[in-house]
Amino acid sequence: MKVENGKWKIILGAILFSFALMFNNAYASDNYDIVRVGITDNKFQNVLKQDITIYGTAECELCDKATKKVITKVTPDTDINIRQSEKGLIISIGHKSHLFQDVVIVCPEGLLGVRGLLRKGTQALYHGAFEITQKDNTGFYLVNLVELQEYLKGVVPNEMPVRFGLEALKAQAVAARNYVLTPRTQAYKEFSVVDSVASQVYYGANTEEELSTRAVMETDGVVALHNNELILALYSSTAGGYTESYANAFSDPNTKIFPSPSKPYLVAVPDKYDFEILDNDEKAKAFYEVKVPSFDIESPYYRWSKEWGVKELEDVLKTTLPAQSKTGFVHPQISEHEDIGKIKDIKVMKRGNSGKIMEVEILTSRGCYIVSKELVIRRVFQKNGISLPSANAVFEKKLDNYGNVQSIVIYGGGFGHGVGMSQFGAGYMATKLKQPYYNILRHYYQNINLGTAPVTISGKDVKQTFWAPIGRAQIVVTDTNSPKIAVMINGKEHEFALSMPIFHREHKIDISRYIDDGFNTVTFHAPSLGRSVKAYVELVEKYSKPNYQDLED
Repeated sequence: MKVENGKWKIILGAILFSFALMFNNAYASDNYDIVRVGITDNKFQNVLKQDITIYGTAECELCDKATKKVITKVTPDTDINIRQSEKGLIISIGHKSHLFQDVVIVCPEGLLGVRGLLRKGTQALYHGAFEITQKDNTGFYLVNLVELQEYLKGVVPNEMPVRFGLEALKAQAVAARNYVLTPRTQAYKEFSVVDSVASQVYYGANTEEELSTRAVMETDGVVALHNNELILALYSSTAGGYTESYANAFSDPNTKIFPSPSKPYLVAVPDKYDFEILDNDEKAKAFYEVKVPSFDIESPYYRWSKEWGVKELEDVLKTTLPAQSKTGFVHPQISEHEDIGKIKDIKVMKRGNSGKIMEVEILTSRGCYIVSKELVIRRVFQKNGISLPSANAVFEKKLDNYGNVQSIVIYGGGFGHGVGMSQFGAGYMATKLKQPYYNILRHYYQNINLGTAPVTISGKDVKQTFWAPIGRAQIVVTDTNSPKIAVMINGKEHEFALSMPIFHREHKIDISRYIDDGFNTVTFHAPSLGRSVKAYVELVEKYSKPNYQDLED
């Protein structure tokens, strides 16, 4: 590479590119989990790019990704144009252009932006760094490397309305933290999540809100756990009053088998204790054709209906059935332009506990088609090019005098997959029932605990920060043969004996006397003699089951 004087002079010496440059915010955590986010375009569709222009609100540093050397410094608000070529990345600053391979751009004292990239109608800006990673010289990915807490500040107010209140926002913060640390699938090896609804919505620094930022900070370090492991914290807009079990809504991401293996913390949960299981048409119809009181009742999608003339629906199915056949959940598969015939009947063959359709049969003059899995079903029954809000639905057929199908009406409830936390339900529980965030999470995710992420301590100390809502916590130690554990809690050293019975998997140490209401720091010291310890801090909250009847005084 040719090196020129002036702005393009390579700074002599190898300057280590440190992620610590990113974290200037006073709220930054010592946990330093780095999230890799693929940034899409204005339509939230394409992640592979050919030509973009980046700038910083303060001085930027352009770094070589491979050598971690700073290539040049760039003055504030100066365009850094990046274009893909057959030989690599052509990067232009001012009138000078050079060829590079993958690069990283940091703005230690400010934020990074992409010219013309909008989020919520305003220029998108980002904390952290931009990594430009090529894909076989066909284009490049723009990856935002951002500290976890800063990432969540750009997620929470965009996934949940701030009007839902602090406790609902805290529940959302914990769910979003779990989601990015343990995503269900990872579509790209270059980054963990994208910034759209394909993962969870992340709009960056320009969309942060004071209350949602407080929610992120007042749940710092807190994750949801089941059997000492992080849970898959799925959530959706509106469950419709009854969440669904994971197995009944999702296929296995590896084998594609549906129903998938179950997850014991993602099971169907009604908002009211006396809601019966809605696993047949009669019960689902009675539930979804009326506004049964529930936590979701204030959602605009709590109850909805769609109607098609029979010819209209036949035209829809001619397009959607072939398209969804590619998923493997339409049997038999239908090729494009194949005549499916006239609709004779539509029957729900299988429902989940919430009444969610798991399998539907479409009987036509040409044959019988079975459609499985909630997302596929929603995409098959489109109205005006838009998928069904949810698969919590019942069909009503209107017949003519000769018994032929004349029109189809679907009555339904909810918006989204309906597994895990309902965001509108969380808002209702926070604002109307005055429930704390941990009660909201424990309602939607069954048999969970809240705490820090479990870590294995062996060769070096591990520091964790966390926010204790009521100043009570305990250390949980698992999978160890060490006789003791040494811990620094809020700057003071402690040592605890671990007299673990042979048949017990874990040991719990109450540290409530040593911690504060609010922010705390724990450092687990590495054990001696080559031993290892797996440990985390578990919060202790006063949990009581919320019920819709709590309002009916």
